[in-house]
Amino acid sequence: MGIPEKIKRIKDEISRTQVNKATEHHLGLLKARLANLQRQLAIASTRGKASSLRYDIKRSGDVTVVLIGFPSVGKSTLLNKLTNAKSKVGTYQFTTRTVIPGIMEYNGAKIQILDLPGLIKDASSGKGLGRRVLSVARNADLILFIVDALQPEAIQVLCQELRNVGIRPGEHPPNITIEKTKAGGIMVHRVITLTKVDDTLIREILNIQGIHNARVIFRENVSADQLIDVILGTGVYPLSLVALNKVDLVNANSLRDYEKRIGGNFIPISADMSFNIEALKQAIYEKFSFIKVFMRPRGGEIDYDDPMLVKKNATVLDVCNKVHRNLKNEFRYAQIWGKSVKFGGQKVGLEHRLSDKDVLTFVSKLKKTC
Repeated sequence: MGIPEKIKRIKDEISRTQVNKATEHHLGLLKARLANLQRQLAIASTRGKASSLRYDIKRSGDVTVVLIGFPSVGKSTLLNKLTNAKSKVGTYQFTTRTVIPGIMEYNGAKIQILDLPGLIKDASSGKGLGRRVLSVARNADLILFIVDALQPEAIQVLCQELRNVGIRPGEHPPNITIEKTKAGGIMVHRVITLTKVDDTLIREILNIQGIHNARVIFRENVSADQLIDVILGTGVYPLSLVALNKVDLVNANSLRDYEKRIGGNFIPISADMSFNIEALKQAIYEKFSFIKVFMRPRGGEIDYDDPMLVKKNATVLDVCNKVHRNLKNEFRYAQIWGKSVKFGGQKVGLEHRLSDKDVLTFVSKLKKTC
C-alpha cells in the first residue's frame, strides 16, 4: 500500500470516529500518523519539481494579505476595489489562474494584497490549484477569507483545508519547548494542568515522529494537533479576518442568522456595489497593530515627517530588512531612544523588540550610520 492510500485510509477512519473524551487518544495517534505520512508525501512530491508546486511571488509593502475563498466568490472584484490592481473579473469559476498582486495604501501603510485562485474542497490533497495556492498562503501575514453570503458555511471548509497543511489562521504558536536528549526517554514537565493530552499520548505522538528521548515543557494547555505542529515545525500562524461578500443579495434576518452560524467576527460587504469597502480597509489595517519607528542619522535630526511602519513586536532586524536587505550583514549595533529601552541612546542588537515611536540609529561595522 502506497503513501496516498495510507493517507486516505487514515482520513476515512478520522471522519468515521466520533469526537469525544473516549476517542481523544485514538484520534491523536491517527493525526500523528497522518502528519508523518503527509510530510513524507510532500518531500517525495516536491523532489525535483518544487517550482511546479508553488507560485513565485515577490513580497512588497509593509505586510502581505492573501484572499482565500471558493471560486467565483468575488475575490478579484474585491482586489480591484481595495487596490490599484486590475485583476480579471468573470462570472465563471476559476477566472483567476495565477496570483494577482495589488497594493492597498491606508493611513501611511502599504499593504500588499494577493488575489489567489479559488480553493475547493480537498485542495490540500492536490485538487485544482490547491497546493500552489496554499504555498502562498503559508507566507501571508493575514488570511482574508472571502465568503459568499449565500454559502456562509464555506468558511468551515476553507479553514479545514488550511489546517490540513499546518496553517492556523487566528491562532498563536503553542507555548511548548521540546529539548532532545541522548537518553532518559520522554520527560514531561507541566507549568499548568493539561486536559487535552495525557502523558501516554504525548510519548506516543513523539515516538511516531521518531523522538524517543526528550524533555518536553508545556506552558499552556494544548491539543494533539498543536503538539504535532511543534514537533514537525510546520505550523504557521497568520492573522485572519472574514469578509462576507454579496450581502446585497440577502436580507437583515439572514445576516443575523449568519452571526449565529459562523460567529459575528466578520465584515459584511458587497464588492460589486462597493458597500462597506472602507470599513474592510480599516479592519485590515487595525489587525496589524502597526507601530511607528523614527529614523535618526548619527549626529543628525530625527525624521518625524516620514516614520517607518512596522508590525507590533517588530525587531531591529525587521527594520534592517525594510531599509536594505544587506544592512543586517553590515550591522554592528543600533541605538534606541524610546519606551523599549531603559535609557536614551541605549545600544541594542538585532533581536531587540521595538515600541511605538522609538527613535532608531543604525551603526555599521564600517562605522557608517543611518
